[in-house]
Amino acid sequence: MKSFIPALLLGTVIFQGCSAPADSVTAEHNSPDLVGYLDSSSKEDQLSGGARMIPISTPKGEYKVWTKRVGNNPTMKVLLLHGGPGGTHEAFECFDSYLPKEGIEYYYYDQLGSHYSDQPNDTSLWQTERFVEEVEQVRQALGLGKENFYLLGHSWGGILAMEYALKYQDNLKGLIISNMMSSVPAYNTYAEEVLGPQMAPEVLAELKQIEANNDFSNPRYMELLLPNFYTKHALRMPVAEWPDPVNRMFNHMNQTVYVQMQGPSEFGIRGNASLKNWDRSADLPKIKVPTLTIGGEHDTMDPEHMKWMASQFPQGSYLYCPEGSHMAMYDDQKTYFNGLVKFIKEVDSEAKSKAL
Repeated sequence: MKSFIPALLLGTVIFQGCSAPADSVTAEHNSPDLVGYLDSSSKEDQLSGGARMIPISTPKGEYKVWTKRVGNNPTMKVLLLHGGPGGTHEAFECFDSYLPKEGIEYYYYDQLGSHYSDQPNDTSLWQTERFVEEVEQVRQALGLGKENFYLLGHSWGGILAMEYALKYQDNLKGLIISNMMSSVPAYNTYAEEVLGPQMAPEVLAELKQIEANNDFSNPRYMELLLPNFYTKHALRMPVAEWPDPVNRMFNHMNQTVYVQMQGPSEFGIRGNASLKNWDRSADLPKIKVPTLTIGGEHDTMDPEHMKWMASQFPQGSYLYCPEGSHMAMYDDQKTYFNGLVKFIKEVDSEAKSKAL
């Protein structure tokens, strides 16, 4: 396996954030009760600053996963599903710069096998269906429900979020699928036909040869990927300027989980990877809750596919990040968060109006 940077996996359309980044949301959204938001006096996690290890049951025994609550809001609570598989919550730490000032409560969470949670060696645990049941157990432990529960999944977390919604959408208030397509075969085609040819032919040829030789530990593989792929489609900044949370997430990646589910290649999901044939495109209309898809112009995922996804949900909307890549929450940050906050608050406002 290569060194420290794997890929980040993984109705009427309403468009959000399609032009220049906005600096703020509407005025009525900008007045959270700061005292109440910061009050943890009635919380069982007060002693630990919101952090909790939550016990979960699996077919192979009992384990614990790490979560951390930020803020209080009775009607807007967002559980964050990180990428990888095998990544960590750390890639979401930029949310601290945006969601607290909007009064939105959110939860960091390391999935089983990830750095802050238990890391069992049993590879039979790394199955999408089991991860779905894990998320449901976490939801129950955190006390999230239909009246307040938003689920945000980024990359692989987007796959997990879709799978969760298809089984447990009655528990959801809103769903956000960030930088993830609904079909791995379609993603493979996009990587092969669109992303690869954007490289210099000699670079692409050398990368393909390394992959054909199954020589993923070759330092040359990453030497070519960093300037020719990662800084163009994963995070559009010079590597030396990548934010600390992103670097920590990559350094903490569980390679065993990642390779088993995503595979070693950076041009799609191939080989014996368990996600290779995953495709939920035909099932998207079954997800009835308000759903936001987020895509970036320079993403590893096809932004047009993510736009199409929004049209398949009965209550779908699409947030386009014109400067964004796969980690648009960093390289098109204002567009990303302005659109995300707008979606969460509009869903909340509509729910309150219906309750009157």
